[in-house]
Amino acid sequence: MLRVGLTGGIGSGKSTVAALLREWGAVVTDADRVAREIVEPGMPSLAAIAARFGPSVIQSDGTLDRAALARVVFPDPQALRALENITGPAINARVALLRGSVPADRIDVYDMPLLVEKGLWVHDHLTVVVGADADIRVARLVSQRGLSEADARSRIAAQANDVQRRAAADAWIDNGGTRAVTEAQVRRLWDERLVPYDRNVRDGIRARRPETPTLAEPDPGWADAGARVVARLAAGLAGQGIRVDHIGSTSVAGLVAKDVIDVQIGVPRLSDADADRFGEAMRRNGYLGVADNVQDHPHPAGAPAMEWQKRFFGGCDPGRIVHVHVREIGSAGWTFALAFRDWLRSEPAAREEYAALKRHLEAQSATTRDYTDAKEPWFETAYPRVQEWIDEARWTP
Repeated sequence: MLRVGLTGGIGSGKSTVAALLREWGAVVTDADRVAREIVEPGMPSLAAIAARFGPSVIQSDGTLDRAALARVVFPDPQALRALENITGPAINARVALLRGSVPADRIDVYDMPLLVEKGLWVHDHLTVVVGADADIRVARLVSQRGLSEADARSRIAAQANDVQRRAAADAWIDNGGTRAVTEAQVRRLWDERLVPYDRNVRDGIRARRPETPTLAEPDPGWADAGARVVARLAAGLAGQGIRVDHIGSTSVAGLVAKDVIDVQIGVPRLSDADADRFGEAMRRNGYLGVADNVQDHPHPAGAPAMEWQKRFFGGCDPGRIVHVHVREIGSAGWTFALAFRDWLRSEPAAREEYAALKRHLEAQSATTRDYTDAKEPWFETAYPRVQEWIDEARWTP
């Protein structure tokens, strides 16, 4: 099933988006609701909160005085961390139970306000962020929740900012306008990305680009997209001795490229990528192995082919094509992928030369395979130049 993390700052209107996704068939686990459940009277977390913050945060009927607690913790980072240390483990256990019971044929959405702050977005296939300007959020908190403006701004300041959220966002829903405008954005996301992505994950279908090679102008968003892929794969393969890097043209600022995120996973031994544990982790993260893509072109010509062997996985997300190249750490192919990227980053003339070649071959190639094969003679001439740069720059992986 597809796992989606849904987040947004306080007052952004995230609950509106969650309600729409639930209406259209997703199973939504609401972290705020779970947080309320674990501090109900008689629960261990409530007793721990009373012991830490005193009786002033407990109402006469034994329930938690949320407003009083908020006034204590939001202005004080240490107090906020103390509260999170009490409630966090109980919330995590309850969320794991609820998400573990989602039927396999439903999209699993985790509605979590602090998904970015806690780094939990790396465990889902996609992160959807609901955003709105700070002044709009403050006005909502004042009119809808009865907060003072100072209190509202204090709560907003205690959370991640929009720059941090955008870096983690695979999809951004602008909820600063009318409900109709917001609903149209969410509907498009649901129909064009979430439902097809879920189908691809469940049915084992790799998302593909059109076969005609098409270059895109440099996109500043490629860096964040690559970083998200790297972070998710690193989390999904934790404990397997791997290294993950964004490589390829989209990893080089200012370079034209096919709109594809290329990532390299370095493994201690290439055979590690054939193990069931590795393949299962890749499938859980939405990547499928391609059995006939196991060999790169050796450089220089005549070099041992085994130094350029790999495994290849393609992503299932129709909204973001991702190619994952798995190579043995220290092999010639693994080293060259990193060195070539850094050479292009540091040598503007080489970058422009490569861009000109790409544009020329785009116009002359009927298919992506033709385009890729036609670049190999240039790579053969570039290889010794990269090796010379490695020596001069004293570059290491």
